[in-house]
Amino acid sequence: MKFTKMQAYGNDYIYISLFDQEMTNHGAWARYVSHRRFGVGSDGMVLICPSEVADFRMRIFNPDGSEAEMCGNALRSTGMYVYEKGLTNKPNFTVETIGGIKKIFLDVENGKVKNITAAIGAPILNPSAIPVNCDGSRNNALGIKVKALDKEFVLNAISLGNPHCVVFVDDAFNFPIDKYGIAIEKHPVFPKGANVEFVEIVDDNNLRMRTWERNCGETLACATGCSAATVCGYLCGKCSNETTVHQLGGDIGIKYNTDEDCIYMTGRSWFVFDGTVDDNAYKEFLHEAE
Repeated sequence: MKFTKMQAYGNDYIYISLFDQEMTNHGAWARYVSHRRFGVGSDGMVLICPSEVADFRMRIFNPDGSEAEMCGNALRSTGMYVYEKGLTNKPNFTVETIGGIKKIFLDVENGKVKNITAAIGAPILNPSAIPVNCDGSRNNALGIKVKALDKEFVLNAISLGNPHCVVFVDDAFNFPIDKYGIAIEKHPVFPKGANVEFVEIVDDNNLRMRTWERNCGETLACATGCSAATVCGYLCGKCSNETTVHQLGGDIGIKYNTDEDCIYMTGRSWFVFDGTVDDNAYKEFLHEAE
């Protein structure tokens, strides 16, 4: 199986094109290639596939083998992959995800992708669509008070094709995310779990953020998390609709165009290396793991 490892601000995935090869047992493959000791090592696996409704289709699998709806860093990296690997010569195109069809805009210089903007559409605010268990009379899931472990939190939840929960804190980079991240991710208020962003407001246009990703744990960067942080911050009156979000892995620019009701995320991606693994390697890994 041929693969490419890419990273976007430390958020690394294994990218596998299914235009010239086939794969079955996707979840098992994801568990194997994601493992940082017995596999290639990554935050998950991304399959780049043909689509009947867009230019390309992207499928994302977590390290535990479960399939995710969306990932902004993976979406931008997929855009760079298909262009620089020669699957398209268009700088602008569409990508199908479980979370909907997204638009990619590439900044290309001398045949190389320098920057990537992804239009990921409108935030979903309806609690039942996120989904969030809360008062049925609410038209959004902002400002929900819950207790997780020994601490009271105010949660602000939206969906960007996948569920996100933004928690505003005083010092994001020193917050005990390992303790509270999983407690909020798996809180009963979220029937399908949630990606949890711990966000510090620096000023109107700058945020600091750490992310606990659903079924994955903490990652160094999360572009949809940056989007959720900006949208929730804006809707709660804490920041502008256009921000730079500072993460442990690097900075991503977010613009929530309220006239269009569309979120634009801009940032870079990088190739790490290409490689191959034996087509049956995942079977031996799963046998040893069990």
